[in-house]
Amino acid sequence: MKARSDELQIFVCVIECGSISAAAEQVGQTPSAVSRTLSRLEAKLDTTLINRTTRRMDLTEEGKYFFEHAKLILDQMDELEERLNSRQQTPSGRLRINAASPFMLHAIVPYIDEFRRLYPDIQLELNSNDLIIDLLEQSTDIAIRIGTLADSTLHARSLGCSPLHIVASPAYLEQHGTPMVVEELTGHALLGFTNNEGLNQWPLRYVHGDRWPIQASISASSGETIRHLALEGQGIASLSHFMTIDDIRAGRLKVLLADFNSGYRQPINAVYYRNSQLALRIQCFLDFIQGKLAVYANSDFKG
Repeated sequence: MKARSDELQIFVCVIECGSISAAAEQVGQTPSAVSRTLSRLEAKLDTTLINRTTRRMDLTEEGKYFFEHAKLILDQMDELEERLNSRQQTPSGRLRINAASPFMLHAIVPYIDEFRRLYPDIQLELNSNDLIIDLLEQSTDIAIRIGTLADSTLHARSLGCSPLHIVASPAYLEQHGTPMVVEELTGHALLGFTNNEGLNQWPLRYVHGDRWPIQASISASSGETIRHLALEGQGIASLSHFMTIDDIRAGRLKVLLADFNSGYRQPINAVYYRNSQLALRIQCFLDFIQGKLAVYANSDFKG
């Protein structure tokens, strides 16, 4: 006999809730019924998934393996059902989106008019925060995060990636000169970040590696602040493609040391809690913005 999806759901629920009684309450069954389902599942698989005592439960090695794959299967089933349902529905309701100010201003706001024309029944709420937020505490449906993700409790979807450019204003370069090799940066005013030391490791190849550590002359918590400092001629900065491309094309900023750029690209991810009532709104926005950001993944702008 083969395991059924309802048995997988019970098993996953028990593990996530931490006890049979808590899982029974969540699924609306008695603890004895949940226990029988687990025993039936183990009998079908001919293996022990959970070592159970009166005080605790521990997953066996087989149980850990089965849990990871069962959860993936259930998530895929949910996504398939949501996609099928969405074909007959019109997305509507409030959608709360959070992103750092630079990403919100340069990669979301310019496309809002088009999104609203496509989905007029979705009411957008756009919030900016340069720090990582708690989605539930901030009542947020989607948070856009730049860089490597650390929170495994959230669902995540890659939206692409963005190159980093080393840039400065023409006025700064005219006054202080243009660095021709990486080592010449030590003689310049460099603009760095206060709350993310990783962003102060610039993607430049030199004799000791491909990440050049800087000593900032001016530091700021927001990339948008650093962009404005660079535009005002206060120094050289390392900033994302999505927030500098318009300035580069207009000549307000110049790309420096392009031949030494290591080619590192910042991951861009959307994170969210799965919620079937919001899934359609979330899916529409993610599909839309991913299409807009696709150009960054293949960008290799040399100035």
